[in-house]
Amino acid sequence: MALPVVPPIKPMLAKAVAGLPDRDDVLFEPKWDGFRCIVFRDGHDIVLGSRNERPLTRYFPELLEPLRAMLPEHCVVDGEIIVATDNHLDFDALQQRIHPAESRVQMLSERTPAQFVAFDLLALGNDDLRPLPFGQRRATLESVMTNSAPPVHLTPTTSDRVVAAEWFVAFEGAGLDGLIAKPTADPYQENKRTQLKIKHVRTADAVVAGFRWHKDARGVGSLLLGLHDEQGALQHVGVAASFTAEERTRLVDELEPLTHDASSAHPWRSWGQAESHEQGRMPGAPNRWSGAKDHSWVPLRIERVVEVKYGSTLNGRFREVTKVLRWRYDKLPIECAFDQLDEPSPTDLRVVFDPPLT
Repeated sequence: MALPVVPPIKPMLAKAVAGLPDRDDVLFEPKWDGFRCIVFRDGHDIVLGSRNERPLTRYFPELLEPLRAMLPEHCVVDGEIIVATDNHLDFDALQQRIHPAESRVQMLSERTPAQFVAFDLLALGNDDLRPLPFGQRRATLESVMTNSAPPVHLTPTTSDRVVAAEWFVAFEGAGLDGLIAKPTADPYQENKRTQLKIKHVRTADAVVAGFRWHKDARGVGSLLLGLHDEQGALQHVGVAASFTAEERTRLVDELEPLTHDASSAHPWRSWGQAESHEQGRMPGAPNRWSGAKDHSWVPLRIERVVEVKYGSTLNGRFREVTKVLRWRYDKLPIECAFDQLDEPSPTDLRVVFDPPLT
């Protein structure tokens, strides 16, 4: 492709924050629940790039002609692929679109057609726009998408915090999961979490590195979760549990293929050695509070990612058992790092005991 920005590239990311940021240098956008997608168009040629650098082009053939009709002839546009059923975002239906069989891809493209929502412009003609501030990139995107129509959309934005707060509440009913706040002065920084996301719950994408059997040995009792630290080491950060009996049984079938040849190269294979617990967080660490409780676990190949809901963290670990929201087949384990966590700012205990008067 003869474009100033060529695939693959990693999209700009966002870090979770609690509540709307009280600042006047951001634009608020809806947070779409879909597949992140960067569209590269060079004349007739179109590539749909994903966040994990695996092309999505073959899975969404119904988008190609609309994108040719409504995007500039030579451009790179960042956005999201979504699927809606009954005017409500349907992430489950979207995930089903990733299928190896060409016949099924074609069938699903007609049964659950996808849409594309544009929210950033990385290149136009021969110009690389990534160094420009987001406010300028957004204005240019608006100017080239004046004739957009379904299934190609331009995401709405607002600089009004009151309006954004209304969106945060109202849009949830349509299946959206919060807002993104984008600093207007920022350039496009690949794979950097300089944008902010405000979600209705705290969530994190974690590596599923192993599991423990349920106490009745009839299914999976809990999933062992990991996140990568700054050195790239996978650290144990907690568990996801509270599955129904049906889910515990289904998880056995889901995870069994990942147990094959999992131990030899597993990053936690040394968990049984006492010294390993002194230098990291391992899932088999001795616990004097649990007495003779069985800490044994089954290692899994590091291939799966799950999105979990959590309340808070302490010392880089989930303070409580997390709840599984969904599998993230569109994410790579290496993408799951500590920088996505919403860590509270340290507070002096004296402030808690003697808070200032208001």
